[in-house]
Amino acid sequence: MAFLGSAVRRVVSAVRPPLSPLCRTTTRSYSSEPTSEKSVPYEKTLKQQDGASSGPTKPLPRSADAVVIGGGSLGCQTIYHLAKMGMTNVVLLERDRLTAGTTWHTAGLLWQLRPSDVEVELLAHTRNVISKDLEEETGLHTGWIQNGGLFIASNKQRLDEYKRLMSLGKVYGIESHVLSPAETKDLYPLMNVDDLYGTLYVPKDGTMDPAGTCTTLTRAASARGATVIENCPVTGIQVRTDDFGIKRVKAVETSHGTIETPCVVNCAGVWATKLGEMAGVKVPLIAMHHAYVVTERIEGIQNMPNVRDHDASVYLRLQGDALSVGGYEHNPIFWDDVSDKFAFSLFDLDWDIFMQHIEGAINRVPDLEKTGIKSTVCGPESFTADHKPLMGEAPEVRGFFLGCGFNSAGMMLGGGCGRELAHWIIHGRPEKDMYGYDIRRFHNSLTDNQRWIRERSHESYAKNYSVVFPFDEPLASRNMRKDPFHQVLTEQGCVFQERHGWERPGWFNKDGPAPVIDYDYYGAYDIKKNTNYKYNELLGREYTFDFPPHHDVIKSECLSCRHGVAVFDMSYFGKFYLTGPDAKKAADWLFTADVNKKPGSTVYTCMLNKRGGAEADLTVSRLEPGAANLPLAPQSNGDAYYLAIGGGVAEHNWNHIRTVLQDQGFNCQLTDHSEDMGMISIQGPKSREVLQEVLDTDLSNEAFPFSSHKVVNAAGHQVRAMRLSFVGELGWELHIPKDSCLPVYNAVMAAGVKHGIINSGYRAIDSLSIEKGYRHWHADLRPDDTPLEAGLAFTCKLKSSIPFQGRDRLEKQKEEGLKRRIVCFTIDEKVPMFGLEAVFRNGVPIGHLRRSDYGFFIDKTIGYGYIRHPDGGVVSADFIKTGEFTLERMGVTYKAKAHLKSPFDPENKRVKGIYA
Repeated sequence: MAFLGSAVRRVVSAVRPPLSPLCRTTTRSYSSEPTSEKSVPYEKTLKQQDGASSGPTKPLPRSADAVVIGGGSLGCQTIYHLAKMGMTNVVLLERDRLTAGTTWHTAGLLWQLRPSDVEVELLAHTRNVISKDLEEETGLHTGWIQNGGLFIASNKQRLDEYKRLMSLGKVYGIESHVLSPAETKDLYPLMNVDDLYGTLYVPKDGTMDPAGTCTTLTRAASARGATVIENCPVTGIQVRTDDFGIKRVKAVETSHGTIETPCVVNCAGVWATKLGEMAGVKVPLIAMHHAYVVTERIEGIQNMPNVRDHDASVYLRLQGDALSVGGYEHNPIFWDDVSDKFAFSLFDLDWDIFMQHIEGAINRVPDLEKTGIKSTVCGPESFTADHKPLMGEAPEVRGFFLGCGFNSAGMMLGGGCGRELAHWIIHGRPEKDMYGYDIRRFHNSLTDNQRWIRERSHESYAKNYSVVFPFDEPLASRNMRKDPFHQVLTEQGCVFQERHGWERPGWFNKDGPAPVIDYDYYGAYDIKKNTNYKYNELLGREYTFDFPPHHDVIKSECLSCRHGVAVFDMSYFGKFYLTGPDAKKAADWLFTADVNKKPGSTVYTCMLNKRGGAEADLTVSRLEPGAANLPLAPQSNGDAYYLAIGGGVAEHNWNHIRTVLQDQGFNCQLTDHSEDMGMISIQGPKSREVLQEVLDTDLSNEAFPFSSHKVVNAAGHQVRAMRLSFVGELGWELHIPKDSCLPVYNAVMAAGVKHGIINSGYRAIDSLSIEKGYRHWHADLRPDDTPLEAGLAFTCKLKSSIPFQGRDRLEKQKEEGLKRRIVCFTIDEKVPMFGLEAVFRNGVPIGHLRRSDYGFFIDKTIGYGYIRHPDGGVVSADFIKTGEFTLERMGVTYKAKAHLKSPFDPENKRVKGIYA
């Protein structure tokens, strides 16, 4: 028998011919490999035997309310939840048999703790479905095994990350324990703990069975009236264009008939891109080989927890009396020629690539060195640019939904995501905040850019087991979208962040330029690794859960803004015009605030979904009607509005507005001028003195009040000036045609020299804005938060009679009282917090921080989080005032003070120019 240890020695000694860069799609075999057996470690698969019927397992209906395509984990979970929510005229089409393609060979691990509150909730639902709900509904066992999970930490940073997870888990009632090396050895006697810093043990983690889970899900769905049809490949998607020019799903075509339907759900996994092409929908994922090996029997391994050794990039899954060993490598094999015939097939394992996992596994469980390999499992998996799934309605075609790109996590995320996807289909939006999975999180210019998809998917795969640090940035596919200030800011030491493809300023390095350069694939595929890469070195210094080394640089940028004047490049903002005959009707319905004040006014407002949740916050400026002066003003004979939206969520906002306009039948136009204008924000007590030298207009409070705008001349160039602040200071934004950006910027900087003007970035904005109590959408304001809960009631025109989307929900919530609400917390200790820290009131967990940063003016750590009453009652001001609050950070608790108002400038004087 060949053993794992000998496999390491043989393959390491083999001559390694070079991989052809990026496109290796075939594998090479060694005569010395331990086994040629390729099979999954499950007692049962759904692979059909030779000679089985090749036709559909059931007749096709003529029509359906929804057709789910793909019978893997997501397809089965989605049809189950659709049927459970009452949509029973639904069909699942699988081209082969259930689980074919990817699901059948998945490792089936379920870990309950992730560095995301939403993912913790999604995983909890999956666990409930497969461990309890399905068995109660069908009487069948899904194959769930609760053997626990063990996360390995080989260094302090890794253990700190696990302690963050433990603290978050307390809010959700998830049992977990940080163990010492000795305690770990007691729990898992076969483990080498000599190099351990500690571990995190989660007793109720476990393992799922693909065939058992999918079979039970479809039986439960069928019992409610859903139809599941196997052996029925889809050959086309019919799309119609309605009277308003909107593309909508019409029907699904197969060789055995056509099903008319207004809704298609793409759960086709690796094949999802091809299915999208049938409807003209872009599906930005890529297929890669993903592998694990199954060992022979190991004495003493029975009942051990599953293990994730992130620093060795390896996992060990209990398989009865054996282990499955797999992981994520920096040089995965791309599968470029995705075959339609690949159903229950496996690739040959490339031992060159896989050996790094074997070495890590043997280090962790030394008995593996003398353990034989029973079989190899190397199959296709789909991966995405940020290692998150692709979900939601596609921007290109109404009624075409995505449920794909699950990055090897389709089984464990399937239940939660299937439920949210079903809710999305039936009600138009999910219940939870699914923006992190929504296809609209990506800008439309990126979703068919093959370089971006490939590079970013590779980096996300290679870093899957890396510590999730608060300020990390991708290195892949940078410089995709650059504003007119990019080069001049680079020369001044700007350290850029990437958002929505844009390069936006993060902070300014005082030691000179640190440009972002082309991606090197971490040296894989014979690509020369970047050396002396200053930007990457600066990122590396941020890999800490303490204050970063340049904490004082951020402080300097913040305090220069608070005491003097700073310039922020915010050009990546989305810049849209809303015009047309129904523009006023649309604005009334879309925006929570009354934006129909006199032309020249600018209003901060929210947009809501039907459930009253905040889909966006933005500013809306009412424009004078008149001839076009693009990009500063559109052609308008009536009502017209200029929308300025955070650039990282511009695509989401664009699609939300467009969808509402379509659903309500408003006759108006939405146009995007984001690329045509730059935008700089000049903020601080001295901003008026600086800008008065540059702009040809009176900037006094009387002539240019807060929340107003006008087109003015700046150094001989027309710009739209808005008196607004994102940081809580006196200041103006200048929205500038791109060809005028640099002359205007240079004039502002020249005028500001005598006032000590500096460049500042978004790291400073994050600190300044949280200090003032301003919200960041998708941090402390999300689609599952209402404006009332978020402390933004002032943005809602509830005192008027004007209807707006979500108004009925807000009125009901206002009448019943808030069961959850946002609260500001400060602590006296000088320790950083980043969000996800647990909030306790009188020793009872009642929520967690959504967002946290350091406030340099008040010299304290500040956090914002939503809290609930332990008994489910109303969270009143008295409940907040009378409680004793603590925040738990990485297992350590800190006394906290709760604030009903921002501790910085609570009377809002500074934005009005009042500096006592």
